Amino acid sequence: MRPWEANIRKVVPYVPGEQPKKERMIKLNTNENPYDPAPAVRRAARSFETGELRLYPDPSAAVLADALAERYGLDSDQVFVGVGSDDVLAMAFLTFFNSEKPILFPDISYSFYSVWADLYRIPYERPALDEEFRIRKEDYYKENGGVIFPNPNAPTSLAMEIGDVEDIIAHNQDVVVIVDEAYIDFGGESALGLLSKYENLLVVQTFSKSRSMAGMRIGYAMGNKTLIKALNDVKYSFNSYTMNQTSLCLGTEAVKAEDYFQEVIGKIKATRERSKERLSRLGFVYPEPSANFIFARHPGADARKLFEALKKEDIYVRYFDAPRIDQYLRITIGTDEQMDILFDFLERYLQR
Repeated sequence: MRPWEANIRKVVPYVPGEQPKKERMIKLNTNENPYDPAPAVRRAARSFETGELRLYPDPSAAVLADALAERYGLDSDQVFVGVGSDDVLAMAFLTFFNSEKPILFPDISYSFYSVWADLYRIPYERPALDEEFRIRKEDYYKENGGVIFPNPNAPTSLAMEIGDVEDIIAHNQDVVVIVDEAYIDFGGESALGLLSKYENLLVVQTFSKSRSMAGMRIGYAMGNKTLIKALNDVKYSFNSYTMNQTSLCLGTEAVKAEDYFQEVIGKIKATRERSKERLSRLGFVYPEPSANFIFARHPGADARKLFEALKKEDIYVRYFDAPRIDQYLRITIGTDEQMDILFDFLERYLQR
């Protein structure tokens, strides 16, 4: 090793799902929304004044924070906006997890958590999910430096009852508890109703899934004013201008388009129910899904081989080569037409 290499920060990076660029593929591997953003977003994009791009954006992202605060019944200084929920969560790790005690998050969960912890040199422990892939709330009662978990969880798609979520928060009032709600619009009950009761709670959501804007990169956190100010202080010390002009403009229009938002959520839920039925008929088993994906396995088919066979047909799902879940495929809910193509292939494959 060359001497200067000894001072390079080394981490094992997060590996996102494949992003193939093919015209006629069925892309069900990264939990994107199969429907376009709201018509109001398209109109705003067409009419956006490009002359605005010569100016720095508002570092406080006030127009978007205000819209989100109104949507969720909060004050504007209870909302933090960032470049996707990944940016928001990374800032939260950097801001709140600074104890020598380990933070806690599930062993089967969003794999970026351990990457951020390693990057920022935060000690951590990963309590194991139970045999049904559920979080055991009692595992989070012990002394720690902070808690984070997704609800619904990924990649399992299981949602915790809000009473269990509150129980974890109630047992950890000396540290910050982050509930990552990237998929909450598809099922489960949000922890937002607990913000007024617990000053140490931070709830994080995203535009990438339910608002069809993964390519725009908008995420946000909601909590008490002290937590949000601390997040902004760290953000301003890292990069003041995180949100660009177009994100602020289009994101604000997306928040206002409530009717379209509810319509799209309804479509995805309906297709999810239909997909559950088809998968069950084909012999697949899966935890009860509460997100925009299903985490399924087939007792008679090897998951890796099925994943590769699907890929050869330009049908992309997500495979995780990890203990306990290496026989599962995570299947994003697409349109009815996309799902039919998937099911037709699965039926032929399983009859071989």
